[in-house]
Amino acid sequence: MSASVSTNTATTPALKEWGAIAAALLDGRQTLLLRKGGIHEKRFEVSPPGTEQRAGQGFVLFPTVAHSHAERVRPEHTGVLEVGARDVRDEVFTVRCGLTLVEVIEVRRPEGLAAIEDLHIWTAESVRTDRLEFRPRHPLRAMVVRAFELPEPFILRRRPEYGGCRSWLDLPVAWDGCTGRQVQTEERLAGDAARVRSAFA
Repeated sequence: MSASVSTNTATTPALKEWGAIAAALLDGRQTLLLRKGGIHEKRFEVSPPGTEQRAGQGFVLFPTVAHSHAERVRPEHTGVLEVGARDVRDEVFTVRCGLTLVEVIEVRRPEGLAAIEDLHIWTAESVRTDRLEFRPRHPLRAMVVRAFELPEPFILRRRPEYGGCRSWLDLPVAWDGCTGRQVQTEERLAGDAARVRSAFA
């Protein structure tokens, strides 16, 4: 699918996440995000700040990449690292994954994480150090998400305001939260949400 540098004047909320995770979501390998928020955030907003938290709230993923991601992905999923890295370049980046929330569950029983490992690509060590132990006073949120491949990918130029350790920003792309190829069926998503609830009950 071709894409050109976006000149859109509309904006859509974007969540910063690894490019590999965007690739895993679009490939059907992942339906779960585990988040606490950035270093400079008082708390993690599970939906874009200023909007009502609700199922169906559409946002896109802002892809990031780092060399350390390779050691944080389970061996059977390392192929998505290269796929995700293609969307992250020095001057521009490509947005191709849209998400809506299916359900958000607070992780009150960390021991339950092992039962839902197949819903994401991270190693158990990465989940422990990067999510559970990071900012230990902040609650870890398990977000079951509905992934869409956007009808057309957007190539965006980097701007200084996109930097910083924060979770959410606004990008000059237009997405209505429902168009594009939905990766997983509603039946699968409902089942995954039920598994996550059970894991932390």
